[in-house]
Amino acid sequence: MTALILLLFLVGLALLWLARRLRTRSGLPSGRVVAADVGTWRRLDRPLFSRRYGVTGRPDYIVADGADLIPVEVKSARAPARPYTSHILQLAAYCLLIAETSGRRPPYGILRYADRTLQIPYTRELEEQLLDVLEEMRRDLAAGNASRRHQDPRRCAACGYRDVCDEAL
Repeated sequence: MTALILLLFLVGLALLWLARRLRTRSGLPSGRVVAADVGTWRRLDRPLFSRRYGVTGRPDYIVADGADLIPVEVKSARAPARPYTSHILQLAAYCLLIAETSGRRPPYGILRYADRTLQIPYTRELEEQLLDVLEEMRRDLAAGNASRRHQDPRRCAACGYRDVCDEAL
């Protein structure tokens, strides 16, 4: 009986070690994962939506860090020398959505690349930059000036608007 208890204890320790190792390799912070848009695990029932800003989105993960909810955006590629502005603004949009839907502003968001994890502070300046870009996008749409800004056929093939886009490659 003692040998069985010892064996179960050792198996439990091994499982804890493995879980910690996997969590560390994932790049996620140590908080509890509250929601995920990766696979079917703890999937958000519906995207987050801000009526005030007319923005909707679904972060790959939302992690509870104490009382704060932190969005995590996972990119499959290796990290660029500096994160792309589009990646930072996407993460900022998730921060904005979490602030709007939870009533609590995230202090930061996380960009997880294949080889590196970056913590991006959600500052007032970043929020203002996001709101300026959203306004510029709305002006372009209203004026009929919204156009494709790349020459990448793979990007076009993966776009959700390809079927209705008159500029698809």
